[in-house]
Amino acid sequence: MKMYDAATALAFVENARKYVEKEVNETVFPEILYPSLIPVDTSAPEWTKTIEYRSQEAYGKADWINGNAEDIPLAGNSYGKDQSTVFMAGIGYGYGYEELHASMAYGVNLPNDDAIAARQAYEQFVDEVAFIGDASKGKTGLLNADGVAIDAATATFATANESQILQMFNKLIGGTATGTAYRFVSDTVLLPFDQFTYLASTPLTNKEGTLLDFVQKYNIYSATTGKPLVIRAFDRLNGAGAGGVDRAVAYSRNPTVVKLHIPMPHRFLPVYQTGALNFVVPGVFRLSGTEIRNKAAVRYMDGV
Repeated sequence: MKMYDAATALAFVENARKYVEKEVNETVFPEILYPSLIPVDTSAPEWTKTIEYRSQEAYGKADWINGNAEDIPLAGNSYGKDQSTVFMAGIGYGYGYEELHASMAYGVNLPNDDAIAARQAYEQFVDEVAFIGDASKGKTGLLNADGVAIDAATATFATANESQILQMFNKLIGGTATGTAYRFVSDTVLLPFDQFTYLASTPLTNKEGTLLDFVQKYNIYSATTGKPLVIRAFDRLNGAGAGGVDRAVAYSRNPTVVKLHIPMPHRFLPVYQTGALNFVVPGVFRLSGTEIRNKAAVRYMDGV
């Protein structure tokens, strides 16, 4: 078999990388949930160190007054200025001497399995940071943010009747409405996988349909907006509540409520040779984690 010098091999890998990256970029990972559940913002400068944002909470309540009153109740908004640190992370892939020279000798493309695995590892990393955070970087996620109100379930879904389940849903959704002076009513509810399965597979008593159909039809978000409530199963909620109980989450998928900043999405860098027999394609990305910009518009319920 013909032997190739290092420069030729390096050039071959670099050219092949462009083809591999095209396939990688077209790969969909259905188990990754953050793009569909959290608004993602990639507009910040790639190398910014921090992202500043303003949190907002409305206040004020109307009250009775007389015609000569001077103490008119006032409404307004309180603003807080926060910032989130952006961190860098990486995941790449490589080729060994044997597979590289075999591809060159037979004129075939290098396999893309490792490149796809690297991209999948990136998506899994971001998914975990988005929902759970990372304590080593001082980050929390959508499911465990500080300062979010927590309701206690009146019963587990498995022991509650139909009316109790609907009441718990509406208490969870309604809590975000009252907490934001009705500016936001949760359009999304995340449930632990077992509880979602129970609702989806349990038929109603003396009615057609399942408990999930019942909740989707009679929840207060749909009743007030005419739009369907998004209810998703999420295994990360198993044991996510205080004391290790299961947790449900309600929130508005609105970038003024929650946002994930990724100033630099994952990218592969030029290949380099790490030794006599190995070539590496590094990959890097930068993100800040999930920001809860209006904590009153997010609510947890533990013990479902």
